[in-house]
Amino acid sequence: MPNCGAYQSAPRLANLSPRIYNLRMTAGEHEPNSFIRQLPKAELHLHLEGAVEPATLVELRQRHGDQTSIAETEALYRYTDFPSFLMAFRDVSAQLRGPDDYELATYRLMQQLKEDNVLHAEVYVAVGVCLYRKQDFPAIFEGLERGRARGERDFGVSLLWIFDATRHFGVEEAQKVFELAVQYQDRHVVGIGIGGDEQKAPPELFRGVYAYAEDHGLRLTAHAGETAPAESIWGALNLRAERIGHGLSAAQDPDLIEELAYRQIPVELCLTSNLRTGACKAIAEHPAKNYFDRGLMITLNTDDPALFGTTLSREYQLAQKTFAFTDEHLRELARIPSKRRSSPQKKSWRC
Repeated sequence: MPNCGAYQSAPRLANLSPRIYNLRMTAGEHEPNSFIRQLPKAELHLHLEGAVEPATLVELRQRHGDQTSIAETEALYRYTDFPSFLMAFRDVSAQLRGPDDYELATYRLMQQLKEDNVLHAEVYVAVGVCLYRKQDFPAIFEGLERGRARGERDFGVSLLWIFDATRHFGVEEAQKVFELAVQYQDRHVVGIGIGGDEQKAPPELFRGVYAYAEDHGLRLTAHAGETAPAESIWGALNLRAERIGHGLSAAQDPDLIEELAYRQIPVELCLTSNLRTGACKAIAEHPAKNYFDRGLMITLNTDDPALFGTTLSREYQLAQKTFAFTDEHLRELARIPSKRRSSPQKKSWRC
């Protein structure tokens, strides 16, 4: 059994070879083939803040009076271990300060999705971080929606929002995020989730706030099993999460594999992300093909594409090259987001 997805402590992650970080894709390197580029795709695990490209960040920094070069800005995207990756994410997302910044980030993201033939995306917004920074979230949401509307008009891409709470900020802060999701659910907000440090805040703490979100018709996601044992995924299922983000450690628990396959709970896989953060030490150890062969419903995703130097087409290409997925397999993976329809009383999403 590959050890990818087994629980690893933070020091062990930090001691991984630096070569797996800073591998931003260069032109011509493992370029996706024409079949993959032309394949209509959907992106279900994508963080807005982690999708801000260096060129867009330069614009944002200049708006804020910081005269900087593209080279200086690209330096923010470099990291040598998992803790410094978190710092890079923080430094990039800190440039999203006001409504116009969020509008630009959203519009540019939708342009990138169009170029990659991604027709639909469900995008996490770090609402918990906005509240922590005491930003004016109602104004920020208006910026998000302006960017989404412009992107839909100009690029024909559909986009829905998932409000993300930072789990290690605590349950009360998560409740505030979920209340905002309820407030805005008639404006393309489809669901909620929790991200952040799984070790500091296990899913069981959030049972009440997830019940609140479900009672108000929101869809439920959770990051689980990325850097924590399989118990974190069981905990997410006990929250009635309808999709699992990452889910690497399920590979260590045969009963959990059987449960996920039987219930067809979608698992949002992020291959390059797991390599770059050290959650998986080698691509050959990633459980993606094992999950597929055992009947789990999996999707391929980019997570934080600007920080990881990837696109959804490149994720498909990596899966095909590494795991010998056929073109028909990839078609099946691309169809998965449309396979299951939502129950009538709940807001529609793609899986």
